Amino acid sequence: MSRLQELQNHIDREFTASPSPFMLWMKPVVIAAEEGSVTFKYLVREEMTNPIKTLHGGVTAAIADDCIGATMFSYNEDSFYITINLVVDYFAPAKVGDIIFAKTSVTKKGKQLVNAQCEIWNEDQTRVIAKASTNLLKTELSKRNS
Repeated sequence: MSRLQELQNHIDREFTASPSPFMLWMKPVVIAAEEGSVTFKYLVREEMTNPIKTLHGGVTAAIADDCIGATMFSYNEDSFYITINLVVDYFAPAKVGDIIFAKTSVTKKGKQLVNAQCEIWNEDQTRVIAKASTNLLKTELSKRNS
């Protein structure tokens, strides 16, 4: 089964097939998956927040990074991509109990470098929580051996 098919098999369900223990901790629900784009839904839990009970900036960045990583899995390549930079702009808070959506897209996919982005929105998609952009480097490390 392809990695893309694995993502698609989890549509409307928690993605429990991730090789990332951190992603499993965040408990994403797959909303959509196609080559080069994924959309995940998250429930903001208390352990994901800062002292004022809003979504922690580090968790927001991790959501973007993991979603973009899942996007790279959608290409079904044997190579592994590593994040070489991640820029996150924060626009609005999310609080405990909120549902948020993260949607990715690939801006450019070259032979060695990929530029991708992730937008994180509130539940009714009327307010952007954060936007992230990243560059990833293709490595020779096989996902099947990691």
